[in-house]
Amino acid sequence: MNPLAEKLNSILDGTVAERLLSNLGRRLFFPQGIIAQSTEAKKSAFLANGTIGMAYSQGKPLILSAIAGNMAALKPEESVAYAPTAGVEKARQVWKDLIIRKNPSLDPERISLPVVVPGLTAGLSYTADMFLDRGSSLLVSEPCWDNYSLIAEIRREAGITGIPFFGSPALSSFGNPGGGLDLEEISRAVKGAAKTGVVRILFNFPNNPSGYSPTGAEKEGLVDIIREAAAGGADVLAICDDAYFGLFYEETISRESLFARFADLHERVLAIKVDGPIKEDYVWGLRMGFLTYGSRGLRPEHYDALVRKLMGAIRSSVSCTNTSAQHLMLKALEDPRTPGEKERYLEMLQGRYRAVKSFITAHPDHPVLKPLPFNSGYFMSFYCSGVDAEALRQELLFKHGIGAVSLGPRYLRLAFSGIDEDLIAGVYQAIYDTAARMVDGEGATRPPPGA
Repeated sequence: MNPLAEKLNSILDGTVAERLLSNLGRRLFFPQGIIAQSTEAKKSAFLANGTIGMAYSQGKPLILSAIAGNMAALKPEESVAYAPTAGVEKARQVWKDLIIRKNPSLDPERISLPVVVPGLTAGLSYTADMFLDRGSSLLVSEPCWDNYSLIAEIRREAGITGIPFFGSPALSSFGNPGGGLDLEEISRAVKGAAKTGVVRILFNFPNNPSGYSPTGAEKEGLVDIIREAAAGGADVLAICDDAYFGLFYEETISRESLFARFADLHERVLAIKVDGPIKEDYVWGLRMGFLTYGSRGLRPEHYDALVRKLMGAIRSSVSCTNTSAQHLMLKALEDPRTPGEKERYLEMLQGRYRAVKSFITAHPDHPVLKPLPFNSGYFMSFYCSGVDAEALRQELLFKHGIGAVSLGPRYLRLAFSGIDEDLIAGVYQAIYDTAARMVDGEGATRPPPGA
């Protein structure tokens, strides 16, 4: 059991609440990860807050005009009425049309109608409810988003196996922003899982925390790996967490989701796409997403059965997804101002990405920090060699007012999406200087008591 859960249980020890806790209740805890560190940064990151996966400009979240203008203009049936369990029918169909438009190689007949879920986290959690049990193993990238562990390991008591998607930090390509995926390492992990007869693997591109998306050649390599496992007799669950889909900054990146290939790859492959407007359309707080199934081996009646099972998971947890969020999304997609605004926001994020890449390229061979490859999304991350990432995070926050996220002792994540472009060079210089001083023995400043 996680030590944080054990600590909470000890606090409740001897109370009626402790005696009534379920097994899941005993395992639950709130991790000291991204959300907790972001809360801390809100208080102390006076210079730049690179902790949370949102896009800011001049300290304010980006927002589409259609969202801002329609907040108070929704009709009662668009705001306070219950939505159907699987979501507003028009929202489901419109999103399926968008998936097809963004992934032109995808056969519309090979996928289900998307189901609306209350956020992408919920979609991933429902997927775990349906496909992970105690003793199951899920392959994920290493490092990965910290919530995967809470969903799979704590809630479902499944195991998580981290794959070093970018190879060993000792490799020269690891420290190169233009480096890429270690397909041999990924293949080795998938082959190992295939020996059990079942492969469960999660692909998150653009990746959180690395900020990397595969090139066209790498995408084909990943497809070959999954095809080989299925052809060898293993059943494959391929989960595509496409939260940051479309935020691509380099021409070499494959523009289609892996889901487009997996959905028609092999009868033994079940692909699940979890996506939505949360990041793509800058509506983080609306908490709505979509879950779509795809497999060469499934027919419409199979999709209907899966959707009804998913509806059972939704009904037994939140009943239905927020109605107003679905209608606001539809209004944003229908508003003629939206495409131009999204293009401007993408250019803004791409400018920040280029500023980060320019700084790192101009400052190679740092004694402590090795950047993971990055080319997309909201983030980039450093592998910390010779200094503890959490100690560096605290030094940056409490001494320099810079919010970052430590993921274990070795990875430090920066969300450049929340840092204005004119601040990036100064912020990264402070990070580089601080890390170098720490390895030279100056030590780290710890937060004051009660901070």
